[in-house]
Amino acid sequence: MTNLRSTLKNKLRQEEIPKSFDIIGSIAIFSKFPSNLKKQKLIANTILKLNKNIKTVLLKTNKVSGKYRLQKFKFLAGLKTKETIHKESSCLFKLDVEKCYFSPRLSHERLRISNLVKNNEVILVMFSGVGIYPIIISKHSKAKEIYAVEMNHVAVDYTLDNLKLNKIDNIKLFNGNVNHILPKLKHKFDRIVMPAPKNASNYLNLIKNKIKKNTVIHFYDFCNEKDFPDVIIKKIKKHFKKIKILKIVKCGNISPYNYRICVDFKIL
Repeated sequence: MTNLRSTLKNKLRQEEIPKSFDIIGSIAIFSKFPSNLKKQKLIANTILKLNKNIKTVLLKTNKVSGKYRLQKFKFLAGLKTKETIHKESSCLFKLDVEKCYFSPRLSHERLRISNLVKNNEVILVMFSGVGIYPIIISKHSKAKEIYAVEMNHVAVDYTLDNLKLNKIDNIKLFNGNVNHILPKLKHKFDRIVMPAPKNASNYLNLIKNKIKKNTVIHFYDFCNEKDFPDVIIKKIKKHFKKIKILKIVKCGNISPYNYRICVDFKIL
């Protein structure tokens, strides 16, 4: 961003130059931009000149919304596409940023989880999106089997592509609502990953029949600084009385003093 600010310092006011942006594959995504169209084009075209790996520049036009937690984007410059191939932790992920929920900001968190997996674990990943958690776990651990459940059929189609891209054969993929899929699964799991923090506590009761002694659960939620971590732990203990908290991780700010939190806990 230093190059962007220095390149545009004589063309725009300092407050008009974006301080940050996300990169997903070859797509740069901005969340704040000047409203003036000429200034938007100037910034977007400057990004393309300064970053040869970026081919498309988009502007986020709404917050995450709907049952699939999707976003809308305005095309600004470059190749007119919203599909890309993103590389993370030596894995490749094909996706459409407008049709699938995806956050590049959780890369360290996904790798952290995969590094905790022990040999021959059977793992459940709820809300698996384009397959990023299951595939990274598969690539960076010796898990026996990984069950992935996703409701968005477009994300499931991309997951199938991504399994081929990464030559993965130990992931079992299910398209549907976890409320309908989980009761049909006969397994009890060694590890359960719940990476959709919005209303995730509603699904804690659902996994009660899928756990055993020493099952590890990675539970994600949103939390305000003043409530951290008591409110989240209270939610968990409504459903599970005998647990051991292994770790509590802040996975990034969602707004001032509000965080995405992961609580790692074990069933006793």
